[in-house]
Amino acid sequence: MSRFLIVEARFYEHLNDMLVAGAEAALKAAGHEVDVITVPGALEIPGAIALADQAQLYDGYVAIGVVIRGETYHFEIVAGESARGIMALTMDGVAIGNGILTVENEAQALVRADPKQKDKGGEAAKAAISLLKLREKFA
Repeated sequence: MSRFLIVEARFYEHLNDMLVAGAEAALKAAGHEVDVITVPGALEIPGAIALADQAQLYDGYVAIGVVIRGETYHFEIVAGESARGIMALTMDGVAIGNGILTVENEAQALVRADPKQKDKGGEAAKAAISLLKLREKFA
């Protein structure tokens, strides 16, 4: 059994609830322990994961959030930089499943967040589990 931390940017609560539910269900179904923390936005997720990883309390992480395109360039910054930060940590050997949705509208987010539909939270948790297994294999 491993310990996973779900780090969620709780901006769209109803969507995050579904993403976190999917991630928790997938992790628990695989026999892992799960904690959840909240950060202000998707840009803070990589930093929170880095801090948690330095503490060596968790074996893997799931990033959860929703970024919906708006009228400004902010969408591109948040989507790109949060993904870049997560990828940088992953390249350093941190097992992270990226469940940050980057969508055009709320309807797209609902389909992807819902555990009964696309279950992107569950998929992100499964990706984190897979990366953890790979890290252990190559250790």
